[in-house]
Amino acid sequence: MSANSWHDPFTAAERAVFRQLKTPEKIQYFLDCGLAYNKEPDGPSCRSPRRVLRDRTAHCMEGALFGAAALRMIGHPALLLDLEAVRDDDHVLAIFQTRGCWGAVAKSNYSGLRYREPVYRTLRELVMSYFEHYYNLKKEKTLRRYSRPVNLAHFDAMGWMTSEDDVWAIPEHLCDIPHVPLLAANVIRTLGRVDDRLFAAGLLGRA
Repeated sequence: MSANSWHDPFTAAERAVFRQLKTPEKIQYFLDCGLAYNKEPDGPSCRSPRRVLRDRTAHCMEGALFGAAALRMIGHPALLLDLEAVRDDDHVLAIFQTRGCWGAVAKSNYSGLRYREPVYRTLRELVMSYFEHYYNLKKEKTLRRYSRPVNLAHFDAMGWMTSEDDVWAIPEHLCDIPHVPLLAANVIRTLGRVDDRLFAAGLLGRA
């Protein structure tokens, strides 16, 4: 499906917000500064971009959905990519291509797991740029696998951009699809811990 062969379901007020997000950098700035981090005080949620705009809060998955919708509004396909970890949470990116290279926008409590400039020639290169910054509170480097890109056009029938219901079908699909291993077992056994400075930098501004 073409990136533009879809119906814009947003209201005039919602479009006014999206019109300000003219570049991936501006989308990332909105994710960082325009949305509080959703700690799910009322229980697990998977808000649509419409609800994220209204509530002004998002966690990783909700931020990725919003980022994908915002990228779609400026002409990119709405693509998500799942990063899978051990002894840690997964992380979801909204990815895009510029001049044949991959970049990403993302919502995260860890400063190193957010924006990536579109300079990565392959998806593996993009994913590996997150490796050193992907760690748990025990300072273990936890990133292990990544999914293929998922085009959210396949979920248009459920109204993923504006649904008032949680859109759990999308994260469930991301969990179910095959993931590509990043590291051989003998490499994993020799991984060191994150050093103190990188650990502290990653937690800077953590909500």
